Amino acid sequence: MAHPVPSAPKRTPLTASMAHAQAQVSPGHHPLPTVEEVSAGGVVIDTSLPTLPVAIIARYNRGGRLEWCLPKGHPEGVETNAEAAVREIEEETGIAGDILAPLGSVDYWFTVTNYRVHKTVHHFLLRATGGELTIENDPDHEAVDVAWVPLLDLGKRLSFPNERRIADLAREVLPNYVPGT
Repeated sequence: MAHPVPSAPKRTPLTASMAHAQAQVSPGHHPLPTVEEVSAGGVVIDTSLPTLPVAIIARYNRGGRLEWCLPKGHPEGVETNAEAAVREIEEETGIAGDILAPLGSVDYWFTVTNYRVHKTVHHFLLRATGGELTIENDPDHEAVDVAWVPLLDLGKRLSFPNERRIADLAREVLPNYVPGT
C-alpha cells in the first residue's frame, strides 16, 4: 500500500480547479489517471487508565522512513466506514473497540508509478473494549510496531499533520462521551 505525502495540501475547490487546469497538457501527452481510495480508522483510547493511552502503529514508507500513524484500512465488501474502522483497528493493533463518535474525514493526493491516488480517510473515536497490543493479526503485514501513547503526547508521536488534527479533535470531544476525562 502506498503512503501519503506528509506535505500534501488540503483539497479545496480552489486547489481542485488548479489541479484540473494543470492536468490539461499539450496534445500527445496524457495526464496520469486518478484512482479514488477510501479508508477508515481512528483513535482507540483505553479510557480505564488516567493517561488515556491511544493505540498507534508504525509503518515504513516507500522511502524506508518509519512513520507513526493511526490505524486504518479499506472497507471490505459491504462494510460501512464505521465497521471497517473497528475491524482495521483491531487487525492492526490487536485492540477491540466500540465507536463513540465520528471524528471527520481527511483527504490527500499522492502518486504511485502509473497513477495518482486521491485518498479519503474517515476517522472515528473508539473506546477500547479488550484485546492485546500486537501487530501479529495484521493480514497485510504493513504495521511493523504498535504502541500505547498517552493522549496528551499523541500529537508528538504522529508523523502526519492531518492525523495530529484528528488527535486534537479526539481530545476535544472525548469529555462529551466519557465524563471525567
